[in-house]
Amino acid sequence: MNKSAKKIKAFTLNEMLVVLLITSLVVGMAFSVLRLVQQQMDGLTHNYEKSTELNLLRQSLWIDFNQCDGVWFDATEQKFLFVNELKRVTYQFRDKYVIKERDTFFIPIDEKRIYFKGEGTKSGEIDALDLRTSKEGGGRIFVFKKNASTSYVNQ
Repeated sequence: MNKSAKKIKAFTLNEMLVVLLITSLVVGMAFSVLRLVQQQMDGLTHNYEKSTELNLLRQSLWIDFNQCDGVWFDATEQKFLFVNELKRVTYQFRDKYVIKERDTFFIPIDEKRIYFKGEGTKSGEIDALDLRTSKEGGGRIFVFKKNASTSYVNQ
């Protein structure tokens, strides 16, 4: 034996394999947790978008109901017409969305109830609207207005 040869301090093959195994387990767990967090964030984003869309439709309807003197509903075309001396605004209801002029609200409406002077009606002039969406749609919208004097004169 050569006495001048020095032993080099190093890890054995078995020790390196154990380190690689533990590292791969930790990295695998980290990716699993990351995937779960991403799924949660996607769910939160989806719910936030739906509630935002519902609130935008609620706000738009509330503004138009309170700015317009007359509101009419045409049952055959599923169309609401908001009229005052300066503008005319229409809302069309489809299966999975609502169209207002150039805006589209992607909210499926399950049930529409329209009212005039506290009584349910099928079409004609209205003063209140109750929209109910599916569970996936996010909730309910109820808007109303005070009737203009022309509503009472025209009766």
